[in-house]
Amino acid sequence: MILEIVKYGHPALRQKGAPVREVTESIVKLAEDMIDTMYEANGVGLAAQQVGVPIQMTVIDVADVEERPSQMFVEGEEVALEDWMPLALLNPVLELDGEKETGTEGCLSFPDIHGDILRSAKVRAKGQLLDGDEIEFEATGLLARALQHEVDHLNGVLFIDRMNSAARASLSGKLKRLQRGE
Repeated sequence: MILEIVKYGHPALRQKGAPVREVTESIVKLAEDMIDTMYEANGVGLAAQQVGVPIQMTVIDVADVEERPSQMFVEGEEVALEDWMPLALLNPVLELDGEKETGTEGCLSFPDIHGDILRSAKVRAKGQLLDGDEIEFEATGLLARALQHEVDHLNGVLFIDRMNSAARASLSGKLKRLQRGE
């Protein structure tokens, strides 16, 4: 089922998500619906807050984004992205690498708004999968960026918070219209 993606100004976007304590049928259904919604909106990631549900769950799929390649390593070995995507991740925790890079980001909760964001080039992620298994992996490229963007959402942090003040100021009119629902 396609869910409504809430836009900037919706209170759920600023809520820190509650931990997912148990993988229930409703959690699995929500993840499936979020994946369908992400695909319908042509996104590569979606946090539960973006569909108005403040919990620690995100879905990501960067497997087909050739212009911004990604790598994923499980137990130190590179794995095929298509074997792991779409990835539904519960209660994710990230360790950020020291090396940073700037990249353009957008957000499904901010239609037609993009900005250059400085993020870690590599991340180590820990979380739980929908089958209840724990996973630990490393990511680079767009996957690393998407993980950071989505985990920010799970903590009530938006990508505009990571923009420099000049970029944010240049978007102030668009942001105000978005907040008003225009």
